[in-house]
Amino acid sequence: MSYWRSTAQHEVDLIIGDEIALEIKATSLVSDKRLRGLRALKEEGLQKRYLVISTDQARRITNDGIEIYPWQEFLEELWSGNIVC
Repeated sequence: MSYWRSTAQHEVDLIIGDEIALEIKATSLVSDKRLRGLRALKEEGLQKRYLVISTDQARRITNDGIEIYPWQEFLEELWSGNIVC
């Protein structure tokens, strides 16, 4: 596990191998502004999945494939083995 920072100072909170890039946001509606770091990393194509965990009310996927999870649903999926295998 590690974190990622670009030369332009974009950051991603947690990198798990080459599988997952994960951002944790304390917001009830993740906006495009809050996805800059994940999108910058996604351009490099190093991870298989790009996720945001937040206090959003519903799970959704952005047009470019970033998965946004309410924190409770993320934990359920994690504990079920559906996030990291």
